[in-house]
Amino acid sequence: MNDSAAETTTSPVWQRMLAEAVRDPTALLDALDLDRELLPAAQSAAQLFPLRVPWPYLNRMRRQDPHDPLLRQILPLGAEHHDAPGYEADPVGDGDALQSGGVIHKYHGRALLVATGACAINCRYCFRRHFPYTEVNASTGDWSQALAYLANASSITEVILSGGDPLALTDRRLAALAPALARLSHLRRLRVHSRLPIVLPQRIDKALIDWLTGTRLRPIMVVHANHPAELDAAVAEAMARLQRAGVVTLNQAVLLRGVNDDAATQAALNERLFDIGVHPYYLHVLDPVRGASHFEVSSQEAAAIQRGVSATLPGYMVPRLVREVAGEPAKRWLHW
Repeated sequence: MNDSAAETTTSPVWQRMLAEAVRDPTALLDALDLDRELLPAAQSAAQLFPLRVPWPYLNRMRRQDPHDPLLRQILPLGAEHHDAPGYEADPVGDGDALQSGGVIHKYHGRALLVATGACAINCRYCFRRHFPYTEVNASTGDWSQALAYLANASSITEVILSGGDPLALTDRRLAALAPALARLSHLRRLRVHSRLPIVLPQRIDKALIDWLTGTRLRPIMVVHANHPAELDAAVAEAMARLQRAGVVTLNQAVLLRGVNDDAATQAALNERLFDIGVHPYYLHVLDPVRGASHFEVSSQEAAAIQRGVSATLPGYMVPRLVREVAGEPAKRWLHW
């Protein structure tokens, strides 16, 4: 039996669930018993940016509710065709910071590795929805170019695996990368940015924990949850598995119109995150990516929401409200 056949027969459950993700707008509407009047716009917008949602996430959505906050994050809408002023293909300047081997080096002391263009879910507000993954991502070949760049940048102490979603790659590939990074003596931390532990918590299995914690690098997992309804018992257990293994767990959210744009929802999200051992890290205002302007919440509204959260929760549960601005040396804090 060849390697690919062997891998197919022994695929872990998360890979099978990933392969079974819903990609057809008709199937999505049928699964949630939604009005077929939504279909033409969904099909049209899916031509701009494909639909993709795994069943464990879809099953948390309310049936017959087109305004469900989880559905709103993944349902293609006609508004995506709107060409809003100031909304562009590369809103955070990734292209200008791109180095060899899929490395994006923007900030002092840390660099991001675009490990893959694959995702478990296509969030409609994704700031990399136009990123040229077919040309630029480290998984198209081996890791040698990225490792060579990092080896020659001794000021970098932390590598961030991103994408796409790095956890869409197999553990075999990632298990080859982690020790190679650990051999670079100036690196101290390995950070993974992933939506998979939220939308497909079955991804957090022993194989993942083994490579993530198996080197001298301090492991950090930054997940991405935007609404408390995303954080069910399966997600809580996935987070507990990471924490028992010594992985630091943080969350970054995006402030989205019609999803989480009120203080009560934000407070509930942060309190639930803290309950399951995840520290609220960042709350991003929307990156102005072309096709996502209908999600925008103004900076003034964001500040008012943040004041409401701060008045409700202790300071350690309140994430930093930030905006990423191309060319700046760090995230810009939005003071309120």
